[in-house]
Parts: sequence; C-alpha cells; structure tokens
Amino acid sequence: MIASTQYQVSHVDLALVLALVRGRSLARAAEQLQVDVSTVFRAIRKLEASLGIALFEKSRRGYMPTQSAQALAEQAERAEQALEAARIALQHGEKVISGTVRLTCTDAVLQNLLLPSLAELMPRYPALSLELATTNTFANLSRRDADIALRLSNAPPEHLVGRQLGHTAYYIFGRPEHREAFQQSPTSVPWIAPDDSMPDHITVAWRQQVHPSLVPRHRCNSMSAVATLVQAGMGVAALPDFMARSLDDVERLSDALLACDTDLWLLTRPDCLALRSVQTLFDELTPRLRARINSR
Repeated sequence: MIASTQYQVSHVDLALVLALVRGRSLARAAEQLQVDVSTVFRAIRKLEASLGIALFEKSRRGYMPTQSAQALAEQAERAEQALEAARIALQHGEKVISGTVRLTCTDAVLQNLLLPSLAELMPRYPALSLELATTNTFANLSRRDADIALRLSNAPPEHLVGRQLGHTAYYIFGRPEHREAFQQSPTSVPWIAPDDSMPDHITVAWRQQVHPSLVPRHRCNSMSAVATLVQAGMGVAALPDFMARSLDDVERLSDALLACDTDLWLLTRPDCLALRSVQTLFDELTPRLRARINSR
C-alpha cells in the first residue's frame, strides 16, 4: 500500500497512473494523455520519488502496476465516473440517476435472467454504473460489499428487505438420446451435478434423498457449467426451468422435482433504499425480472 508521506496526490497524478495501468507502456500512456513519452517517464519517476514507493515494475510485458498503483488506478476510475456523471447531470438536469450500484447474484441467474434485463434497462441511465459479482451466498450483501442481491431462496435473511418476483421449478433435463435410457432406469445414464463448493444446493439435497446411492459422473462448481455439459450431451442434470429455456436440443425428462420449487427474490438492506440509484434499479428490475422468471 501507499507509504506514509506528506505528498498530496493530485487528480493529475491519478490520471497519470491510470493511463499507464491501462496502457502498460509509456507510448500508449502518452497517447492517452496527449503528451510525449519522456513527459510520462519523468512524471512517473517524480511521483514515485515523492511517494517513496515503486508504482510500476518494468518487464517484458511492459509496465506492470504494483498493488499501490492498482489502488490509485481504482480511485482514478471512480473519479472519472464521478466526472462523467456530473457532465450528464448538467446536460439532463436534476432528475438524472447517477452513481455506482453493486449487485450480486449467482452465475445462473446472471446469465439467464439478469443480463437480458440490464441490457434493456441500462441505456436509459447513462450516469448509472454497475459492479457485478457472482456468488452462491448472501455474504456479500450482509457484509455491505453489495447493495442489491438477486437470489433463489425460500428463506431469505430476515435482516434484508425485498420483493418476491416469482418461483422456478426444477426438472431433470437431458438431450433426446438420453430419454429412453432415463425412463427405463434414471441411474443408468451419466449424471452431472454441483461439486462440493455447493453442498447446500437444493438439487444436491433432492438427489441424496431420492437417489442416495447415485454418484454423479461429472461435477461442476457452477450451475451454468452443469447446464453447458447437459447441452453438450455429457449426461442429465437437475436444472431450474428458466435455465433450460436457452439450451438447444435439451428437453425435460421428468416431472417437476418434489420440494424443489424455489422463489426468486430481489433483496437489499433497508438503508440502501434511501439511495435513489438503488431504489431506481430496484423498481425498474422488478417488472422485467417477474416477466422473465414467470414466462413458460
């Protein structure tokens, strides 16, 4: 991290570091800053001397940023976003929604439900930025590392507030060539399942109860990977119906799995709803996600 120093980092310093982090070379950084290469070289050396730390390491791959340079670059990007938001606010008036909203969900929900909604929604809010993180737990939201969570759950944490958007059912899905063998003996075909990184996934509990002796042939650390293997014809798997809609040449091989229906929730902390950016995204996503999760 940055050493203790009396030197006051300026906006010019942040722009300099960000340009070299992005460009990885003096020439590309100089082009971004519209100065000559020697100016960039001298400025970086002067900044490092003033701070008393190294910001970049020269290698065959170019100028590689140290942890301190990465920290400065992150702040520079935030300043850049803030300036852009201010510019848009001046153009469009006080009603513009700006800021950064941190959103967390699972990879399956992101790919199949959230991304289509965001692609439709975000062009309407040019001053609004997103930070997306995929995780299978509520930890990020609870630790205040995220503002909104989109989660499949029948028991969302009580300290969060939100909206129930609909529910999804789970079925066994596979390619048509697996149908006959599966109907004759479900355990005679290769199964694909979540690995030990998702021990509490609802399909794991169902399989252990209904087919306790079944050992999956293939295991994956995400439901998106499970679905991809199913589409490739490598076996069958229990998947939520909203995921299977986008899989080519894959069909339902079973009725809805008992006790596997799960609600989709849009969640946040009570204090976050006071933020216009969070409230706006909450209100805009609600009808779009309800339409997607409930379409059949």
